[in-house]
Amino acid sequence: MNMNEPAIARHIINIDKAIDAIGNIILGKENAIRLALTCLIAKGHLLIEDTPGVGKTTLAHTLAKVLGLDYQRIQFTSDLLPADILGVSVYNRDTCKFNFHPGPIFSNIILADEINRATPRTQSALLEPMAEHQVTVESETRDLPELFFVIATQNPTNQIGTFPLPESQLDRFLMCIELGYPDNNAERELLKGKNRKDLLADLQASLSITDLLKLQQQVEQVHVSDAILDYLQSLLDYSRTSGSYIHGLSPRAGIAILSAAKAWAVLNSQQYILPEDVQAVLPSVIGHRLQFVYEVSDKQATKPAEHLIQHVVIP
Repeated sequence: MNMNEPAIARHIINIDKAIDAIGNIILGKENAIRLALTCLIAKGHLLIEDTPGVGKTTLAHTLAKVLGLDYQRIQFTSDLLPADILGVSVYNRDTCKFNFHPGPIFSNIILADEINRATPRTQSALLEPMAEHQVTVESETRDLPELFFVIATQNPTNQIGTFPLPESQLDRFLMCIELGYPDNNAERELLKGKNRKDLLADLQASLSITDLLKLQQQVEQVHVSDAILDYLQSLLDYSRTSGSYIHGLSPRAGIAILSAAKAWAVLNSQQYILPEDVQAVLPSVIGHRLQFVYEVSDKQATKPAEHLIQHVVIP
């Protein structure tokens, strides 16, 4: 394998600095921070589902600041239109032509805040950018930045004024995570310390776009053994044949698990995947893709990923 080990070490040191810097803002959530960075360097998109006020928006803003990336926040509401995201052509009287005015989607990091408050029509405006890294407006296709990362936050679907994301759109997100409430120590520090938004002003970028693109390239070079592929296929097969789940995992879900595990390995300075890497990313990759059938969910105390890990033997 032709991987530049000194280059890997340098980028990992910078990633560790970024994790520490983000952890000073988002207290007590190192695993969630690592998963978010894993999703980014795996070239995926991230969905954060949690109650309001736990730091979803702050995490997205902090990531952009620490990584030195262009950042746009789009507040999704019921009256938001696709043109508000993608952009619109405006007629110029002087030139007698239409000039395209790009929307906020043309940035490195996009925060789709409270995505399920918008109508399905507006939600679907993100599908082409997320899948193809391009935007088609009025029959003209425009490329998005090479490094393009969507972070969408979602309120619990039982709250008023929400439009649940369909399964096909949920599947476009590589990972879905929860932040949850802080522990006692972290919450005490939040209560005693400065406002986290005020601390953002002092943050310095720990990585450049070039660093992140190199990390994404290193993910593609991570070695995957036949034993790991056997384990992954066993996980996929169990989800489809056990009768425990409404629908089994799709081939795209299998590719997502593998991509996330390779990115997790890079964050841990590894040039190969271990079964533990697959298990580490599995809950966030399949949690929004896999659901128990009613009878099973009534009896099982575990989540789908935990259930899979318990029932599929590592080769």
